[in-house]
Parts: sequence; C-alpha cells; structure tokens
Amino acid sequence: MGRRPGRRAPAAPLGQREGIDPVRVRLPDSGEGGDAAARAPWRTVGGYLLERYGAAVGPERIGAMLAAGRFVTADGPVRADTPYAPGAYVWFHRDHPPEPAVPFPVEVLHRDERIVVADKPHFLATTPRGRHVTETALARLRRDLDLPLLAPAHRLDRLTAGVVLFVVRPEDRGAYQTLFRDRRVRKEYEAVAAYDPAVALPATVRSRIVKERGEMAAREVPGPCNAESVVELAERRGALGRYRLRPLTGRTHQLRVHMHALGLPLLNDPIYPVVLAEGGEEPGAAADPYARPLQLLARSLEFTDPVTGRELRFASARRLAAWPPAHG
Repeated sequence: MGRRPGRRAPAAPLGQREGIDPVRVRLPDSGEGGDAAARAPWRTVGGYLLERYGAAVGPERIGAMLAAGRFVTADGPVRADTPYAPGAYVWFHRDHPPEPAVPFPVEVLHRDERIVVADKPHFLATTPRGRHVTETALARLRRDLDLPLLAPAHRLDRLTAGVVLFVVRPEDRGAYQTLFRDRRVRKEYEAVAAYDPAVALPATVRSRIVKERGEMAAREVPGPCNAESVVELAERRGALGRYRLRPLTGRTHQLRVHMHALGLPLLNDPIYPVVLAEGGEEPGAAADPYARPLQLLARSLEFTDPVTGRELRFASARRLAAWPPAHG
C-alpha cells in the first residue's frame, strides 16, 4: 500500500456511483527524514480515518463503513488491522442525501471522440458542488452517455441556462480548458431586463469584481479592472429589453453584476440587487422552485478547435421564458 515519492496516484479501484467519482484521500506523511511509518501517530488506516472524519459524521458511521469494506486502497478494502502507510491512498464514496430531480433535460448539441457540447437547463448545476451533486449536468452526462471520464472545460452558474463544453478524454482537457483560460472563446449571452432609455447602449462595462468564499453575492471594488463585458440592446418590447451580452473575461456572476451596475438587473435574479433568501432561492420557492428562472442564457460558444483547427460554433436552442417568440 506504500507509495514511491514522485509517483502519480494509482487509478481509483472504485468505479463511479451515479456519475460521481469516489473521494480520494492521501494518507499524510509525518515529517522529513527517518522512518515515516514509525513516526506516524496512527497505527492503522482505520485510526486515521476515525480521527479525520469521526467528528464530522460520527465514529459509529466511520466504523460501520470500515466494517462494510467501503474504504478501499489499491490493495483492497481497509480492514481493522490494515497498517498505516504514509503517502498511500484511500478511496471511498460519500453518502449524499437525496436530491430533488431537476425536471428539465440536458440536450446534447454535439458529440465526437473529444468533446461533448450540451445545452444546460436553468436550475441544474454544471458540476458537483455543495448540496448539488448527483443532480448536475456532469453527473447526468457521464451516466447517460456512458462517459465516466467526461470533464467540464468551463462552467455555467446553476441558475444560468445554455451552452457548456465538456471534454471526453483526460489527455485533451488541457487543450480545451486553455482556450477559456486564454480568452480564445467567443461567448455570447442573451438576457432579459428592464428597458431604460437613459442607459446609453452599446456599452463596455469594466470594473474589479470580487466574490468572497461563503458569500452569495459578488461585488465591485476599487482597484485594477479584472472584469469586462460588452452590453447591447437587441430588441425592446414595452418595458422590457432583450440584451446581447459578451463577457470578455470570466469572473463569477460577472454579467449579473455588470447589468446591475448599469441599473438593469436581470429579470428574476434572486441575488442582484438583493439576496432574497438563503441559497439565492426565491421566497416560497418550495411551492414551485422552477417558476421564476433567471433570464440569462449562454446563447453560443465559438472557437477554433485546438486539435483539428476547425472553426466551431454551437448555439443553444432554448428560449428565455420572459421573451417568447413574436407572433404575426
């Protein structure tokens, strides 16, 4: 169960469960020099796991998982007497509480041997995080397409719908993720907000946006610009406008923050200008949590494929509920 310095972690001996990878834990070393195993404060792997997780989930639960063989090393299940080995790896699956199914499908716009392009609905997280784990676009696509190694090239907020790019093979991830890191993807969004003739458009909004861990809302602060968005009015219907948005950078909640800064907060936004409730949900959302989708849609992605050199463009087929097709 030992590990040679500098070696990569071995492949997980546990498969995915509901499209979710097992948790991987590296047993810590206990300092430099000498016999690390002799200096470790834990005699067994089980002793370490009880110390690390017992306070959070209860020692009885950890004991039951150990007895059931749910903690696994590269050599097999962890037993009561499995000796502690600094630097070794242990895998296990967390027990996730049941999640309400988001009743909207993830549509696949394109699939080949390298990428999957999906059209994500509102209310479905892109990747597992917090209380949204199995009900995510990534978990669904892994299960439905039988692609256990699928990974996101970027992310959309849970409340935002639209086009998301996933990468099929680990060896291709870097090439596609680098496109987004280096801003070589042209992203276009569509949004519905109030119409205000006093707001001069088109406009380029530049500011510094920060989002602190644990806070629902991002905010603009003084300092060097790290967020830039182009805002255009595409169409007006009475008191509402449909806006075309192009983020030139990728800060969290950037478009929502910039539209709010213009005095045009997005329709049904539960955070800007005011955080309405815990988790950013509408008050009374339990009665119908899907009644008021945020009116923001990632309409299209356009880029040069880093592997084939082809120019690619993918567009969402979804429509914003506040802006139905014109009749007549």
